[in-house]
Amino acid sequence: MATPLGFRAVAIIPARLASTRLPRKVLREIAGKPMVQRVYEAARGCSLLADVIIATDSDEVLALARSRGWKAEMTSAEHRSGTDRVYEIAQRVPADVYVNVQGDEPLARPEHLEALLNPMRRPEVMVSTIATPCRPEDVANPNAVKVVTAQNGRALYFSRSTIPFDRDKTGTVQYWKHLGFYAYRPQALANFCNWPESKLEAAERLEQLRFLDNGVDIYLEQTPFNTVGVDTEEDLKRVAGMILKD
Repeated sequence: MATPLGFRAVAIIPARLASTRLPRKVLREIAGKPMVQRVYEAARGCSLLADVIIATDSDEVLALARSRGWKAEMTSAEHRSGTDRVYEIAQRVPADVYVNVQGDEPLARPEHLEALLNPMRRPEVMVSTIATPCRPEDVANPNAVKVVTAQNGRALYFSRSTIPFDRDKTGTVQYWKHLGFYAYRPQALANFCNWPESKLEAAERLEQLRFLDNGVDIYLEQTPFNTVGVDTEEDLKRVAGMILKD
């Protein structure tokens, strides 16, 4: 089934249970709902998607999903990244574009996915992602990944460092925070998962640099909606406070 985009886009939510810094995080409740439920509901709210599938390595996550009528499939426990989990599902679920929505992004919203899919309307775009204006406290924060782009939205570089560098301290530089949502053409996703880790990727610990290292362009769309990826107990409390405040 095609969507209003004119092509079939399928969202896949990697939901690994065995996280180390925050055990069982995708099942942790945030303001009365398991984290993975908040992500799934956000994806289902995007009318541009033909389907949404949770990709997990946990019988418990699978059972929860099926008890609530969500689509979910088991994937290998050996995957090193969520992208590898997306690729496993992509090999058996046909689509023109695959959307990677991480299961630890409880502030995800349909508008993120609409923005993400916008560049994919252009057939030459192989990979897209999104960015939001960087808050002052995140400009020097290595956990907030910055991105610089060309005027046409093509990513020039992603870094944990503060880029671009405001050499003259003008205070007028607009910094952009990268949000970890991706859309891929099938071949781009397959290539990524079959390439070895790249040197830039290893240095920054940013997997999207594997595409740039291999000459694949990534295009960005802007969004006003920030997110907080949950990795720690502190992140969990922060996000819960933000949701309850709204």
